[in-house]
Amino acid sequence: MGNPKTVVFDIGNVLLRWDPRNLYRRIFDDEAEMEWFLSNVCTHDWNVEQDRGRDWDEAVALLIKDHPRHEAPIRAFHERWSETVSGVFEEHVALLQRLREAGVPNFCITNFSGPKFILAQQRFPFLAGFDGIVVSGDERLLKPDPAIYRLLLDRYGLEAGDCIFIDDSKANVEGARAVGMYAIHYAEPMDLAAELCRYGFPA
Repeated sequence: MGNPKTVVFDIGNVLLRWDPRNLYRRIFDDEAEMEWFLSNVCTHDWNVEQDRGRDWDEAVALLIKDHPRHEAPIRAFHERWSETVSGVFEEHVALLQRLREAGVPNFCITNFSGPKFILAQQRFPFLAGFDGIVVSGDERLLKPDPAIYRLLLDRYGLEAGDCIFIDDSKANVEGARAVGMYAIHYAEPMDLAAELCRYGFPA
């Protein structure tokens, strides 16, 4: 199993419950219409560019130019972004707190818009308590690019083999492993605390 000493968290769908449907179910009465909108207008690929550092006003303007009939719901993604986060994984936040109390070094690498991450930290103060944070939008690097993992390691003087990375994306987990980190691919209903215990971390 190895003996990592440091835990590196992803944020979205590991610590925060994020899904644009949390917002758009309040906007669209018809589920099929909502899914069409998310597949054809405010798409995953469009949103990823904000995670890469694109300005939100620019991103919104580009979409409105191509989809003028959908201006209001397009603007909502930016202006009502906080509604895309329904809450937290309570058990994981409690686990993070236990790790901190036990003196376990804890970091995060997240694909996240820089400005939206600031909003998330204001709403969820535990996000400001990491020993180090790498936000893709600030660095203009996205997981699973090996460079973003190496950036964390180099910036904070960490050894890859001392770190275990947790992410809900298989590709991002494989990216961490490719640079020598241990990694856990999280999916509900996995017991994340039990998984970390297998590597010797306190429960």
